Amino acid sequence: MYTDTERCVRAVQSKDARFDGWFFTAVLTTRIYCRPSCPVVPPKVENMTFYPSAAACQQAGFRACKRCRPDTSPGSPEWNARADSVARAMRLIRDGVVDREGVPGLAARLGYSARQIERQLLAELGAGPLALARAQRAQTARLLIETTSLPMAEVAFAAGFASIRTFNDTVREVFALAPGELRSRAARSTTPTPAPGVISLRLPYRAPLNPSNLFGHLAATAVPGVEEWRDGAYRRTLSLPYGHGIVSLTPRPGHIGCRLFLTDPRDLTLAISRCRWLLDLDADPVAVDDRLRADPLLAPLVDTAPGRRVPRTVDGAEFAVRAVLGQQVSTAAARTHAARLVAAHGVPVDDPEGGGLTHLFPGPDALAGLDPERLALPRTRRTTLTTLVGALAGGTLRLGTDSDWERTRTELAVLPGFGPWTVEVIAMRALGDPDAFLPTDLGIRRAAAELGLPSTPAALTARAAAWRPWRAYAVQYLWTVDDHPINHLPA
Repeated sequence: MYTDTERCVRAVQSKDARFDGWFFTAVLTTRIYCRPSCPVVPPKVENMTFYPSAAACQQAGFRACKRCRPDTSPGSPEWNARADSVARAMRLIRDGVVDREGVPGLAARLGYSARQIERQLLAELGAGPLALARAQRAQTARLLIETTSLPMAEVAFAAGFASIRTFNDTVREVFALAPGELRSRAARSTTPTPAPGVISLRLPYRAPLNPSNLFGHLAATAVPGVEEWRDGAYRRTLSLPYGHGIVSLTPRPGHIGCRLFLTDPRDLTLAISRCRWLLDLDADPVAVDDRLRADPLLAPLVDTAPGRRVPRTVDGAEFAVRAVLGQQVSTAAARTHAARLVAAHGVPVDDPEGGGLTHLFPGPDALAGLDPERLALPRTRRTTLTTLVGALAGGTLRLGTDSDWERTRTELAVLPGFGPWTVEVIAMRALGDPDAFLPTDLGIRRAAAELGLPSTPAALTARAAAWRPWRAYAVQYLWTVDDHPINHLPA
């Protein structure tokens, strides 16, 4: 979009927050870059230039605006709606892969050479993987500086910097303030000081956002010990590369309140990325709803409660296991099966807030040795589960934000017990495919019959072609036809 100068200028002059994260405005006279909704008086048109990423702005010598804080914009929705190598690379960089594994590790995950990835990112984003990771490190450093009392040396290494000098230079270059000055400015603000060990921040999103289906779904399907709804917040444990964490997510006007307890602050970047992915916060709800509203039978559902998101997962392997446990049983039964698995194989953790979170969900390695005879499941489903776990533990199947959607569908479909519903629900919630569709789902078929849509899977799929590429969001609206707990925030 950043190449459409006229459209970008209109967005800046109208301070349209819908375009935050889509592009960044760099001002040639002040050498500052802003988000489109920056509250200051818009610059003259001849003084504006546009970039597709904050990293490209920084690489061109611009520093971040202190008023609109463009580093806190929602992420571009483009990277979640595409499955090509650039989009997959951006999702991995957002997860901190470059900091942990370097550019060679990023390229290996994508199946390309480091040179090819560099060339593709430069062509589309104006910055290579190192520059994009550097911009993200700067944002992580700012969060740690402003929301914790960690010593600056610990902040530097937790944010992914290789040295304190690089950390100081980057913060000064990007924010035009020294790290100590950033902390002093934050201390003078009205933001309450978080409790020791807590990282408290806001997760922005593009309006509208309907929390009912998003948090209602997560709460209704929560696995005891791993997830809970408490005091108006969804809370869960997180397995992370350097340790583990507990997150509390609260829907609020204009943002999601996020409180993180991390055993190692180096996991902050990935923890934030997983929370944003879980809640689908980088979506463009206006574009989605406009497409779905064009169908006269869907339009009333969209108009009643616009801004529905697709509830995802913090771990693709975890969700796949839970999807198998939930085959052909009620939501309550699926939670019971999952809770038993967690109690038997999950890693115990302490809940610092005294809640009901007791375990991490067991990973594939922990489940690889489970005795199928101890599972209270039909024999065929035991085979399905153990085969899935074996593929995940052996590395022949990978489920993550970087997965190739169609290839992974093919790999899942050959596993015993994996029919179209299981494959598509994993594609929708674990892989993040916005066009995943569930025509065989009982709730979808009931909704179709009540709305006058075709009721057979083949006919409904043909009708749903007009909803592409947002059929996963159509599923969320169709599920609202049933009065199910997933559609309501808990009391």
